[in-house]
Amino acid sequence: MPDTSSCQFEQRPRRLVMGAVGLQPDFCKMCNVRPSSVCSAIDDADISRLSDAAVETIVPPGRCFIEEGEPATDFFNVTSGTVKLFKALPDGRRQITGFAGPGHFLGLAVSDRYAFGAEAVDTVRLCRFSRERMRTLLDDFPRMERRLLEEASNELVAAQNQMLLLGRKTARERVASFLLDQANHGELNSAGQLHLPMTRGDIADYLGLTIETVSRTLSWMRAQGMIDVGKGYAITLLSRERLESLAEGED
Repeated sequence: MPDTSSCQFEQRPRRLVMGAVGLQPDFCKMCNVRPSSVCSAIDDADISRLSDAAVETIVPPGRCFIEEGEPATDFFNVTSGTVKLFKALPDGRRQITGFAGPGHFLGLAVSDRYAFGAEAVDTVRLCRFSRERMRTLLDDFPRMERRLLEEASNELVAAQNQMLLLGRKTARERVASFLLDQANHGELNSAGQLHLPMTRGDIADYLGLTIETVSRTLSWMRAQGMIDVGKGYAITLLSRERLESLAEGED
C-alpha cells in the first residue's frame, strides 16, 4: 500500500499558470492532447467552460495522486508524462495493472471510491476536474459523457488483454506485446526510438515476470535483430513484423 504521505502534488488554476508564462488564457484550445482525449467532445465555441473547470496539477516522479479506496473526488486527464496504475494486495505489496500516458482520462469509478492507485513515473502534468464540476460539464455536454463511456469501454478491453497476457502468453510473447503496445500509444523521437520511463522492475511487475527474465528477453530480442537498446532505456523497434508474430505466438 502506498504511503499516504507521498500522495502530494502541486496544483494551480490553469488561468494563473497560463498567464504566468504569457500564454493565452484559453489554453485548452491549443492543447496538443485534446484531439485524442475526452475533451475533444467540447467544441471550440464552448472550450472556455472546460478551461474554467480545469486545474493544472503537476506530480513529481514517485508521488501518487490517486489512492485506492479513497473517496473519488476528482478526475484527471494526463497531458504529459507517464503514470503507473496499481492495485494493493492484502500483504501490502502492489501489482502494477497498467501505464497511462498523454490523453488518458483517469478516475472513472463505479462507486464513490477509487478502485486503483496511480503514481507518477516521471514528472506528470494533469488537468484535474472535481467531480462536481465534471457532473455539470456532462449535463451541459452530452457528447462528453459518450466519450467517457468510450473511455470506460477501452479500459475494459485493456483489462481483458491484460488477463490474456498474464494467463496465456510466454515471457517472450509478453515482452513483445508490451513493446508494441507502448509503441502504438507512446511517442517515438526523431531517431525512431521508444523511450520507456518506467523501470525494468515496473515492467516485470506489470508482465508478471522477474526483472532477470525481462532483461534476458530484451537481450535475446536484441541478438535476434528485433530491437536495439540505447541509453536511458530507449528502445528502437527494428522489426515490427517479427515482434508482432512473436506477440501472437507465431514466431
